[in-house]
Formats: sequence, C-alpha cells, structure tokens
Amino acid sequence: MGVIRGEICHEAPVEAPASVVWESYRGLELGRQINELMPHLIGTVEAVEGDGSAGTPGIGYMKEVFRIMDDETRVKESDTLEGGYLHLGFDRYTVRFEVIYNDSQLDHSVIRSTIMYEIKDDSKAQLISLLSIKPLITIAQVIGDHIIKNRNR
Repeated sequence: MGVIRGEICHEAPVEAPASVVWESYRGLELGRQINELMPHLIGTVEAVEGDGSAGTPGIGYMKEVFRIMDDETRVKESDTLEGGYLHLGFDRYTVRFEVIYNDSQLDHSVIRSTIMYEIKDDSKAQLISLLSIKPLITIAQVIGDHIIKNRNR
C-alpha cells in the first residue's frame, strides 16, 4: 500500500497590482466576494468561527481551517478537516492561493491557485479523477474581472 501525493495548479493573470488583488483574497474577504459575485458556484460561504486569520475554521459543506494567512507574501492556505473531498476518500485536501507581483508590469499580478492532495491507500488512485481546479479558476477569473471593472470606474 503506497501513498499518493500530488498537486494541481493554475495561474491566472490579472491586470491589477498584487496588493489590490490580495485585498479580495485575504482572510474572510474571498468568502464575501464569492457570496456577492458567484453564490451559484459553491453555495453560500459562512464563517462559523474566527476572523479569517490563520486557525480560522472553514466554510460551506466542509470544515476547513486556514493554516497560512500571510499578508506579506500574500499566501493563504486552508486544509479540509472533514467533509468535502475527505468524505470521498482523500486523506488530505489543501487549497493554497498566492497573489504574485508581475515583475515586468507592476500594475499586473498573477493569482496562483493550487490543490494539494494525499491518498494513503494507492488502491484508491481512481479518486484523483474526481479532483477539479475549475472552480478555483472560475473564482480567479470572476474576482479578477470584478477588480478590473471597479478600478476603471
């Protein structure tokens, strides 16, 4: 019985500075943005405990906790504690968001969304086909478009 670990990553360019984009991703703000702009995507996001800093339990039909919330490096990482992909058989499911400066264009940035997973029983390898980064891609696109639209007002 072997352990399977992997990552799925996507980078979405945004025509806005990283500091502006991070304001939409940091703490609980991303949940508020999802509720406002795309509640149909993952349903209503509700924080039941915490203020969005590291250690804040998660949202929705699954329970997650923010493990990293770093305003300096603009990194946010959450681990699923129960439900969600764990209910399907994954042993670890982590989502990481990074908002990265574009060195060549300071008024542009990149949203890197990463799913990290682990399955401790390689006989469950078929579970990997259930993973999709598409919701995180959609979130990055909608948030990016919203930021650009509001900057041009």
